[in-house]
Amino acid sequence: MECLKAEGVDVVFGYPGGANMPTYDAFVDAGIRHILVRHEAGGGHAAEGYAKATGRVGVALGTSGPGATNLVTPIVDAMMDSVPVVFITGQVRTDLLGTDGFQEADTMGITIPAVKHSWMIQHPLEIPRVLHEAFYVARSGRPGPVVVDIPTDLSRADIPYEPVTDVHLPGYQPTLEGNAKQIRQAAKALASARRPVIYAGGGALHASAELTDLVREGNFPVTCTLNGLGAYPAPDPQWLGMLGMHGTRTANYTMDEADLICAIGARFDDRITGKLSEFAPRAKFIHIDIDPAEIGKNVPAHIPIAGDAKHIVGKLVNEYRALGAEASRLDEWWSRIRAWQDKHPLGYEASEGPEIKPQHMIEALYEATGGDAIVTTDVGQHQMWAAQYFHYNRPRRWISSGGLGTMGFGLPAALGAKVGMPDETVICISGDGSIQMNAQEFATCADNGIAVKTFIMNNGYLGMVRQWQELFWDRRYSHVEMGGNPDFVKLADAYGCTGMRVSDKSELPDAINEALATEGPVVCDVRVTAEENVYPMIAPCAAARDMVG
Repeated sequence: MECLKAEGVDVVFGYPGGANMPTYDAFVDAGIRHILVRHEAGGGHAAEGYAKATGRVGVALGTSGPGATNLVTPIVDAMMDSVPVVFITGQVRTDLLGTDGFQEADTMGITIPAVKHSWMIQHPLEIPRVLHEAFYVARSGRPGPVVVDIPTDLSRADIPYEPVTDVHLPGYQPTLEGNAKQIRQAAKALASARRPVIYAGGGALHASAELTDLVREGNFPVTCTLNGLGAYPAPDPQWLGMLGMHGTRTANYTMDEADLICAIGARFDDRITGKLSEFAPRAKFIHIDIDPAEIGKNVPAHIPIAGDAKHIVGKLVNEYRALGAEASRLDEWWSRIRAWQDKHPLGYEASEGPEIKPQHMIEALYEATGGDAIVTTDVGQHQMWAAQYFHYNRPRRWISSGGLGTMGFGLPAALGAKVGMPDETVICISGDGSIQMNAQEFATCADNGIAVKTFIMNNGYLGMVRQWQELFWDRRYSHVEMGGNPDFVKLADAYGCTGMRVSDKSELPDAINEALATEGPVVCDVRVTAEENVYPMIAPCAAARDMVG
């Protein structure tokens, strides 16, 4: 507990059990807020939501065996999206290790491929040093999850606590500043490019001010990944929208025809590149990333720069400014981009009657909040529409599961975000499939007065799977109809939340305003068009230039 307080921890999310009972006994006198979730996965995702919303390290606790294995999905999710979370798990007594004792699982072995680092406590005196090392590793360099596994007999031992003021790990020295020569080369490349584009990912969120300076200094077009939304303020004249599988045609066409792509804190994953062999065939690449392993992994970097985006982009702006490049050289490039924007705006066919189109639901949420909200989502069609039609004008307003694509992420992440940012409006946008993955966390919200506003985009399907079955599997719908959905209004009431339902688009604005104005957690069941598809779309194994829809 003293270690947690020394690290500035003000809240943890967890679930007690036999092997972590000594730790839970210490909470009685510790003065640290503990949120009792209803499932360990909910606790892990809540810690992720807290970390993404606040920029601080999240903390999640679970017991041994199933408690630890229930944390595996949040651990992998945090690893894929570079989220700093310390997972502290209980373990069976040291004399039972390796005997298949009750609730024993090899937590270290299970999680090693999915963490930045992990520790098993071997002696009680290791606890202070290890916990401080865990927080340091989680937050520094490329952020990510760590695991500390503590056998129950060691966690109940009495030891004198001595603060650890200096963490030094000789084998772990993240590069931060970037190579000055490479930064100068990048500035020169940007100054001479005729068709440049800035491509920002989640690693640019904390460098939003520097990224914005670079884009505006050079009059560059800019696009962001799903996890990078908010790194550059949207909407904005230089903002092309999100790129990738369900990005805008303008963003993807710009990437496809660029002669120089400057990637900042992004990793060229398959949802961005489409068919890798045909990705951006005319472009040279500047790749700025704090993780050297990402540079050149999928796309060859002509100018690689390893280091922290905030440090590097700030220097890059100064180097570029000193070159005095003429912004007019990009006039022709901008003319082509504006033509794509005019020809291919994001849009959908509005319903003539009372039917609520899912895109309209997102637009109505944006209008009702003025964009001033933290939005979490689950994964599926609703996630893509929320990325397309809700405009994020600053970092840490968009919280979603990117790399792992975890259904059940949205509600507990919203819970964690609201705990970390209690004065902010926090909205969870979910689907009728996703919400049932961790719906038990409605009880956590109600029990703790956590006023998350959940809007369920209810189309009666596992929508994204249904869309793929329609487009690529000859409309052979296989187990995607959600015929057994509960009455979400009654479910909300049963959990102690306020339940609402809306099925007429004329009633939607008032319903949203009522939900936002109601005290405490609210669940709003919005009945939307059943078989609407997310467009535009890059089909599997297709090039970005061949978008459909």
